[in-house]
Amino acid sequence: MKITGVESLAIPDLLVIKFGRFTDFRGYFTETFRKSDYKNSPDIQFLDHIDFAQANESFSRKGVIRGLHFQWNPLMGKMVRTIRGHMIDLALDIRKNSPTLGKIIAYDMPSAFEHEGGEWIWVPPGFAHGNLFMEETVIEYFCTGEYSPGCEAGISPLAEDIDWSLCDPELKRIFDAEASKTEYMTDKDRYGYCLEAWLETPDADQFIYGNLT
Repeated sequence: MKITGVESLAIPDLLVIKFGRFTDFRGYFTETFRKSDYKNSPDIQFLDHIDFAQANESFSRKGVIRGLHFQWNPLMGKMVRTIRGHMIDLALDIRKNSPTLGKIIAYDMPSAFEHEGGEWIWVPPGFAHGNLFMEETVIEYFCTGEYSPGCEAGISPLAEDIDWSLCDPELKRIFDAEASKTEYMTDKDRYGYCLEAWLETPDADQFIYGNLT
C-alpha cells in the first residue's frame, strides 16, 4: 500500500489516511489496504492491533443524508472511503468527558478514476457517523465490530444542540442547503435523538472518553 500521508482533523482522533495509485495508459492499480503497512507507519501504528470484522459497500443517490449512527456491544470503529462519487463524511463526538463532546466535523471526500490517489477516514468508537452525498456515490467501509441489532442508536444530524464550530463553514453551508430540501433521508435518521436526550440514556455510558479501544 502506497501511503502518501496521514492527517489529523479538527478532532485529533479522526484521521485521514491518503494512499497513491499506480497509473499508466491502461488505467490504474492500487492497494487500498495492507495491514503490515499500517504496522510500519509510525503515524498509524495504533491500528495494528485492530482487527476488522466486517466490510460493507453502500450506494447512495444524490442528496442522500445518512446517520448519525453508532453501536456498542461490540463497539464499532469504521474506516471509510469513497470508491466513486462525492461523499461528505460526518463525525460527531459522543464520548462523555471528552473535550470535544458534542462537536461535529465534516470532511469532503470526492473520488474519481482520474485522481492520483484515494483516502480513508478513520472514525473510532465513540463517534456518531454519517454521510452526505453530492452525487450518485459508492462507498466502502471496514468495521471493527460486526453489526449488532439492538445495540445501536442514532443522533439526528438536524439536532439543534450539535456544535458545528469545528466544521469547515463552507461544508456546513452545503450541508444546511442539502438538508433543507432532501427527500432522501429516513424518518429514523431525521427524528433520531438530540444530543442531550442521548446523553441522558443509560447506554450513553458505553462511550466514556479514555475508556474506548
